[in-house]
Amino acid sequence: MALDMKPPRDEACPSANEYAGANQLLYMTDRLRFITHQNKQILLIDISSCPAAEVEKIFRAVPELVTTRPRGSVLILTDFNGASFDQEAMRVMKETAVFDKPYVKKSAWAGAEKFPHVFSENLSSFSRREFPTFKTREEALAWLAKD
Repeated sequence: MALDMKPPRDEACPSANEYAGANQLLYMTDRLRFITHQNKQILLIDISSCPAAEVEKIFRAVPELVTTRPRGSVLILTDFNGASFDQEAMRVMKETAVFDKPYVKKSAWAGAEKFPHVFSENLSSFSRREFPTFKTREEALAWLAKD
């Protein structure tokens, strides 16, 4: 059962398979990258408008980036606007949250108001991490950047 947070827009989240002829890394770099906000490096996990299968692929790639940073140093912003989820995507998100925990200083979610509360509670409980939710990327970035 997939949970659609808004109607899918295929053009907003092209499948990673569409990049098969090009560079798969290019796709991931667009969805998973470090950005700078108020002189802070923040890992942006942009799953906005992605179907569940793409959410899963993106979260599988997160540990590769996070583990290159010192423990307790990574700031993470995940943009959920319009993303869809299924059981497999949720499982991968939980595993990633546990695996990355030693490296993460703070995490924030943007656009997750429609994300089912039971799933966010389950993810927090399983990973023993907090995931504050903000309406916009800007609000989440401001919270992440303050000490």
